[in-house]
Amino acid sequence: MVEALGVAVVGFGWMGRVHARAYSRVAHHYPQLTVRPRLVVVAEEVPGGAEEAAGRFGFASATRDWREVAADPRVRAVSITAPNFLHREIGVAMAGAGKHIWIEKPVGLTGADARAVADAVAAAGVQGAVGFNYRNAPAVEAARNLIASGGIGTVTHVRIRLFSDYAAHPDTALTWRYERERGGSGVLGDLASHGADLARFLLGDIVSLTADTAVFVPERARPAGATAGHALARGGERGPVENEDYVCCLLRFASGARGVLEACRVSVGEQNNYGFEVHGTRGAVFWDFRRMNELAVGRGTAYRDQPVSTVYVGPDDGEFAAFQPGPANAMGYDDLKVVEAYRFLRSIAEGTPYGATLADAVHSAAVLDAMAASARSRGWVDLPVPQAGRRG
Repeated sequence: MVEALGVAVVGFGWMGRVHARAYSRVAHHYPQLTVRPRLVVVAEEVPGGAEEAAGRFGFASATRDWREVAADPRVRAVSITAPNFLHREIGVAMAGAGKHIWIEKPVGLTGADARAVADAVAAAGVQGAVGFNYRNAPAVEAARNLIASGGIGTVTHVRIRLFSDYAAHPDTALTWRYERERGGSGVLGDLASHGADLARFLLGDIVSLTADTAVFVPERARPAGATAGHALARGGERGPVENEDYVCCLLRFASGARGVLEACRVSVGEQNNYGFEVHGTRGAVFWDFRRMNELAVGRGTAYRDQPVSTVYVGPDDGEFAAFQPGPANAMGYDDLKVVEAYRFLRSIAEGTPYGATLADAVHSAAVLDAMAASARSRGWVDLPVPQAGRRG
């Protein structure tokens, strides 16, 4: 029997639209789901934004106040896609109201924020999913399986990169993203949080690190009104950029492997250049988000001059079969969020977590906190001793 599940989206910028589309598509790809999302209410504080979203996406009602969502008995699950500084307040409130939550990374501004939301979810007995979407790529899951099976031998080192140009223009508006109190740790929370999750998803726990950060565009113009995305603002009063444009971090894993994680939001000439290179004693595996559906794999016994082949993922890898019938039929970014929606809804239906959870967000946040502490102290920082339990 299929049950209708009332869902809401809080915050309706680009990511709110992605969540709404994922809810609308999920039953097409996963007809076996025993719960079907029904778009009940959308909350967006920008005047007119919620009404426009309701008309365009089919929400039954609209509001500017997210607190009305928490009090709405029709709503059983909530997507939280509001700015970072609101994650903790909204997440704790929604869990306390008995709502399952699908919240975007980095889940607040600090590790304390992520832990507060995780604790609220645990106390309420609801499900909590987190938007670490890159781990949902079938190629990433295939790489993880290859590594875990010993297919490239013992992992020696990894390099994870997340380079983007979304803030490269000097006239990019000084929005909340560039303020410490509302945007948190800049590129650490925005991009490096994904890198920290991928590192742990692929290789296990990080035990220590050292990091360096920088601000390369120190001032930006304040916008005259509400902005969307990464809008430009010319001629306005200029103010300081308070958080990081760039981070580079050396990692040590519990396994003994070493790593480099580098992220930048002002990389001219780079458009979503995200990926990883994992090297082992008998091979290597490479993934580039811009070629999301393939891996480069080199393995064997040559050691020197080892050939590298392109491998296209297919129906046996991850959730690929829910989208395409055979290898080299491409999946896209929005498909990764449909996978996320499916795993969130399946968690609700079965009472068992699937996919990235608040525990994963807490681990990622601990890495970000350690990066920030290391950049201040200019030294190595040890992370908390890993707790036994589920990873991914």
